[in-house]
Amino acid sequence: MKMGTESSFDVNCNSNYVSYYGQNSARNQKSLGEYCKDATEDLIVLAFMNGFPNILLNFANACETTFDGSSLLHCPNMAKDIKYCQSQGKAVVISMGGASGAYGFGSESDGTQFADTVWNMFLKGNSSQRPFDDAVLDGIDLDIEGGGGTGYVSFIEQLRSHYNSDTSKKYYIAAAPQCPYPDAYLGSTLNSAWFDMVYVQFYNNYCGLNAYPNWFNFEDWDNWAKKDSINKDVKVYIGAPGSPSAASSGYVDGSTLTSIYNAVRSKYSSLGGIMTWDVSQARTSGIANSIRGAHCSGNEQGCNGQNYAICNQGSC
Repeated sequence: MKMGTESSFDVNCNSNYVSYYGQNSARNQKSLGEYCKDATEDLIVLAFMNGFPNILLNFANACETTFDGSSLLHCPNMAKDIKYCQSQGKAVVISMGGASGAYGFGSESDGTQFADTVWNMFLKGNSSQRPFDDAVLDGIDLDIEGGGGTGYVSFIEQLRSHYNSDTSKKYYIAAAPQCPYPDAYLGSTLNSAWFDMVYVQFYNNYCGLNAYPNWFNFEDWDNWAKKDSINKDVKVYIGAPGSPSAASSGYVDGSTLTSIYNAVRSKYSSLGGIMTWDVSQARTSGIANSIRGAHCSGNEQGCNGQNYAICNQGSC
């Protein structure tokens, strides 16, 4: 794994820590840049693009300004923070969907066309209105919790064609399905399109972390990764609530999460790390520190004697 800012996010590691940012769910959300001043998170997911193909963005108190004469958010401060986070070796992607919003495609061609829009507005393309100005995100995340499945495969295929046009950096495609397998909204897409990472939400369902080991079903997702996924190297993350109030069910404390992570790591090679919803909750509750200690040794024990699930040093 990495220590400090010596290296960048490595998708192939099983010790990455991902957290969502933007919804201020703990009501004390700091600026994006503040969360990138230390080595806690490896990848930040901006939440949400909660409307598409007619784009709506919602980052709560992180951005509340718009382009002149438009309802489209314009976030220059977030743009500066995105570039700062990336300079610290972290990846930053934007999440499409969420629990509420108006989104979905009417046809496969709609998905293809919207991939062009996303490339131009958020990635390496060009547009007269870019919410994050010249900041170039590292990819997208699909958190699809409503609507149908039409268009997402075409969207991903077209987006990957854009990715291939720019060899200057690595771009990612992620998804955040619910833990019941197969996912109700993304099941067919997960089997038919390329994904680099899947942040499985092991909460708000019977298969949540609180049901470990009886109903916790990481094995189903490991089987998917190895047998059904287009990308046989796809990484599956343990998605966890950042605090008791971050989800209706599924929260476990840091010690329990560490034990579950270590058990999964010893058994399933598809593991990519841990994801939390969201960064404000995880930082406030302290579970983020339980996941990632500021300094760890190879045996996952910090210099203050506390055990951590994921360390900043050691091999991938």
